[in-house]
Order: sequence, then structure tokens, then C-alpha cells
Amino acid sequence: MPDGVISAQPDATAAKFQFGAARNFFRQRSTVGFLFTLPLILLILILVIYPSFYAAYLSTLNKRMTSFVGLANFAFLFTRETFWMVVKQSCLFAVTAVFLKAVIGFVVAHLVNATPARGQRKWRGMLLVPWVMPPALSTLTWLWLFDPSYSALNWLLALVGLGPVPWTGDAAWARLSVIVVNVWYGAPFFMIMYLAALKSVPAELYEVAAIDGAGWWQRLWYITLPMMRNIIAITTLFSLIVTFANFDIVWILTAGGPVDRTHVFATWAFRLGIQGGDIPLGASVSLFMVPILAVAAIFILRDVNKRAERI
Repeated sequence: MPDGVISAQPDATAAKFQFGAARNFFRQRSTVGFLFTLPLILLILILVIYPSFYAAYLSTLNKRMTSFVGLANFAFLFTRETFWMVVKQSCLFAVTAVFLKAVIGFVVAHLVNATPARGQRKWRGMLLVPWVMPPALSTLTWLWLFDPSYSALNWLLALVGLGPVPWTGDAAWARLSVIVVNVWYGAPFFMIMYLAALKSVPAELYEVAAIDGAGWWQRLWYITLPMMRNIIAITTLFSLIVTFANFDIVWILTAGGPVDRTHVFATWAFRLGIQGGDIPLGASVSLFMVPILAVAAIFILRDVNKRAERI
């Protein structure tokens, strides 16, 4: 047999083995899952990870971005009264809005779940309208409702003999206004998540509880809430992150006013960094959200993991 034929056989065998190994590799479920998520991973790296590290780098520069100043920008922020007011306002805005969205979403989800199956699709569609609308567009509608001269809400109040309300002109009312709009926009998200969780609760559990004489409150406390706790925790964490980083609602309604009383991290960072021309200081303000959200994420996810281990 010629030498060329003998040497070709091992090469063909090796190529066949490599092809089979590659085919088995791509047939693995973990590999397929990774390939499907690869575009999302690349998108996160480009739009989230890189900007985050770049913002951290900018926060260590001076105003002209010509020299390294370390943590001087953060030290300067800690001495400003407005900064601590923004921290307080951001926490108040996020915690209050998320709590109200969770409560309203929970109640509405139960009401929709109790509706006959034929009517549920109609109600789900109507209740999701605020959430699927662009936030800027819906906020402009609310801005008209809060207008001091042509407010439809003040017109309704006048019909019952109540005086006009300075919705965006007074600090307390302006804080309430941005919370109301954020709740109106975000509550449908909680509703649809909680409704999906309610659908996953086995009906047999409620039937057994009813046979044992459990009332409505007992079924809610001992069956519904434990079965929904993971969904409630994850939804709350996601909404907390989004609400903390909210920009459009606050900026369109009040632009941080009156007298900086409604600024949150995102709007004040924009005011300092873009409008004020101090990009490193604005980056420092935006980064201050990270430790606050990290603490919340650690507590919430640790609780979720503990429950997952017990199952």
C-alpha cells in the first residue's frame, strides 16, 4: 500500500473525531443556552459594564478631566447640603413608589385573577396601557393635568369646593406628584408579574385549605404569599433599581424643582455633569447609587437563595 494512503487514514480518523467532538459540544444544553444568551451578554458589556467602568474612571478626574484627583469629588459631595437632600429624596421617592406599586399591583392582580377567564384578557390589556406607553409621552400628559393654570385636576377639585393645588409649585406636592406618576406607570408591571405568579399556585392547595376551614386571610397568608415570595422579591428588586435610576418622569414634571427639592440621583447628576459642565462630579453622583442598590440586592437575593435551598 502506498505511503500516502497509509498517512491519509490517521488524518481522516482524527478529523472525524474532532468533528464528532465539536458536534457533541454544540449539542449540550449549556452550550446552546450560552450561545442564545451571547447577544444579550455582549449588549450588557457594551451598554452597561463599559459605561459603568468609564463613569468610575471619570469620577476620579478633575473638572477639566486633565488630572487624577482620586476620591476628591466624593469628598466634595459629602460636604454639600444639596447632596444629602438628594440622597434623602431619592430614597424616599424609590421606597415609597415601589411600596405603592407593589401593593396596588398585588390587589389588582387578585381582582383580575378573580375575573372570569373570558374577561381577563380584556382587563389585562387595558391595565397594561400605562406601562407600554413611552414614559416621556405619558408624563407630558400628567404635566398638563398638573398645570397651574389649566389643570384638569384642579378643575375637578373646584367642582367640589376645594381650592387649587400647586402640584409642581410646592415642594411637598411636587414630591407627591412624581411619586403618583411613577406609581401609575409602574404598577401594571407588578400586576402582570403577580398575576403570572397567582396562575402558578396549584388550585388544590386552596381546595384543601377550604376543606380545613381556612378563611380568606388564612389562605392569603399561608398559601398565596409563601408561593409568591420569590416573585415578589425579584420584582421589587428590579423595580427598585429602575426607580432609583429614574430620570424622565422627574425631569419632565419638575426638572428637580422647586429649589432642588425633587432632584433624584439621575436628574442631579445630569444637572451637574451636562448642564453644569462638571462631568466627573456628575459621574460621582450617579455612582453613589451603586452601594445603596448593592445592599438592597444582597439582602433580597440572599433571602431568595435561602428559600430556594429549603425547597
